[in-house]
Amino acid sequence: MGLGSLFNISKMKIRWQLMFYDAVIYVAVIIFIVSAYGQEASTLSESLVAILMTLLCLLVCRTVGGVYSMIIRYGGVHVYMRLFATDLFALLGYFLVKYGLQLEGMTSQRWLIIILLNLLGAVGMRLMYRYCYRFGVRRTKKGEFLRWLLLLFAGDNVIKERRNEHKRIRIAILGAGRLGAVLADELLSNDSAAYVPVCFIDQDESKTGREVMGLPVLAEGEESLEDLKDYGVQEIVFAITNIINTKKDSLFKLYKSAGYKVKVYDFSVADVTKSGKRMLREFDIDELLFRQPIVVNSELVNNYYKNKVILVTGGGGSIGSELCRQLAKMEPKQIIALDIYENGVYDLQQELRLLYGQKLNFKVEIASICSRTAMERVMEEYHPQIVIHAAAHKHVPLMEKNCIEAVENNVFGTLNVIQLCEEYNAQRFMMVSTDKAVNPTNIMGATKRMCEIIARAHSAQKGNKVVFSDTRFGNVLGSAGSVIPLFKRQIANGGPITLTDKRIIRYFMTIPEASQLVLHSGAIAKNGELFVLDMGQPVKIYDLAVNMIKLSGLESFKDIDIIETGLRPGEKLYEELLVKSETLHKTDNDLIFIEKDEPISMDDLNNRLQVLQEALQSNDDETIRDAMHKVVPTYKTPEEVNCKAAQSAEMQNVKIVKFTR
Repeated sequence: MGLGSLFNISKMKIRWQLMFYDAVIYVAVIIFIVSAYGQEASTLSESLVAILMTLLCLLVCRTVGGVYSMIIRYGGVHVYMRLFATDLFALLGYFLVKYGLQLEGMTSQRWLIIILLNLLGAVGMRLMYRYCYRFGVRRTKKGEFLRWLLLLFAGDNVIKERRNEHKRIRIAILGAGRLGAVLADELLSNDSAAYVPVCFIDQDESKTGREVMGLPVLAEGEESLEDLKDYGVQEIVFAITNIINTKKDSLFKLYKSAGYKVKVYDFSVADVTKSGKRMLREFDIDELLFRQPIVVNSELVNNYYKNKVILVTGGGGSIGSELCRQLAKMEPKQIIALDIYENGVYDLQQELRLLYGQKLNFKVEIASICSRTAMERVMEEYHPQIVIHAAAHKHVPLMEKNCIEAVENNVFGTLNVIQLCEEYNAQRFMMVSTDKAVNPTNIMGATKRMCEIIARAHSAQKGNKVVFSDTRFGNVLGSAGSVIPLFKRQIANGGPITLTDKRIIRYFMTIPEASQLVLHSGAIAKNGELFVLDMGQPVKIYDLAVNMIKLSGLESFKDIDIIETGLRPGEKLYEELLVKSETLHKTDNDLIFIEKDEPISMDDLNNRLQVLQEALQSNDDETIRDAMHKVVPTYKTPEEVNCKAAQSAEMQNVKIVKFTR
């Protein structure tokens, strides 16, 4: 920038009002110094010339230095550093003029004191302005005083801006720690934000009654509810990272029942792997289960999968794709996602390519696990060290009407993968299973139990170098076809919500939890283990429906109806998580257990597979269903299980989750 443009003041956006206040502060400092120390020997006219010359130097240097074109309310340390630098140049400029023109006036020592006091006054005035601008929004006498000062400092234009504050949603931030302070600072610094914080809430007694970011800190609990009304709070925002789920549950109920909307400042549960940015959002229904999430030994898991070639079947599905995302963070040598459905793995490929670029060796194969030829080609090309088998038909009602496809894909497709792991010397075979395999009442659950039997039988073979493991868990929140996405769509469409029976209960976990459990169990497996998760208490599906309606700001049976449609074929009222609880063994993770499932002989396995092969040739679903009852002894009819449901431990241990608006 040339010297001419530097001094082209007409193009600078100068805040003349701020320049006037700086001049007032300067005059006030002069009056104070003269009153305190008296007039020096020089004449009054000489002193006035010196005063005006100094003021001129200050204003010119501040103008040229851009001090009067800065927006103070958004400025940081650089605002005050620039002010200091321009005043230093002004002082040097004045001394050059004074000694160059041999002007008389006050001594140099007194002028240095004046400049420093003037700088202190200018900084203080700017800090006061910022404070008034940010905190003059409270409905208190202090807030009214700050607005009056703001009018004095900046005039009616800024006051008009601040009058829009009443349109912003007034929030109380639950958590006066680092995360809460970050949120408060972000909102207070953004005039266009839809929210404005007016207070904090915290359980720490050392913080209550004090201020953070200029906002009062209230005590956590019922005793602060009246104070929240006084501050005009409309919503409560959770900004705590280490809160335990039982505490979160009770606080959510407390503030929800008091009539406040409740939000959370955190990562989106659905998008945490994509955006990595905290946001102010509604509670996800996943979080409202308030179950302590599983914690895995990440160092152990990372070290195991690092530099490995890993094949994930069903890699485009809900669990398979999340397994690939988790593995991508562990620096594997190569990941191969195999799926018969190309759209899912294509989307995953684009996502991982955007995140990792060329750093991740990620391959996609379109093939069916039922095709021995196609699977041989994949195994021959990649020779995976670890095979994670997540490919399966999983929808219970669909498989009840397509028994042949369920057996061909789930049973014989799994058999293909297991045999090829042995043939191509894979180190590990890890299968994703389900709680529906425990005393199954439907074809899907029976086929998954048969897969467990196949894997266990192969693990017991002498000389087999493949380490086998199965991982069993409950319903996965947010997966394709799961109940919560269905309820969300039904609410968005105005209802009704449909559920098969109000008594139904289920265990739930999140997709990342399920994936971490699979990877953790695979890393610690020795051979033949069946891993299960202590998933806490089961949840009543009816309660989920009611609470999702409330979270949407609606009312059950008034805005959205809930309709029972009757149990579907193969559906039971509750799921059993464990096969034989007395045989459970703990692992190093308190939530992960091992079920020692006794293997059958290879002769017995071959006989059972032969029964299924013959049934498939009949091309009849009922024949297949009869055959499954023969090869899976624990396979029962839904009627056998549901008639005794009320006496089951699971139904008696159901978690009742009720929230009121």
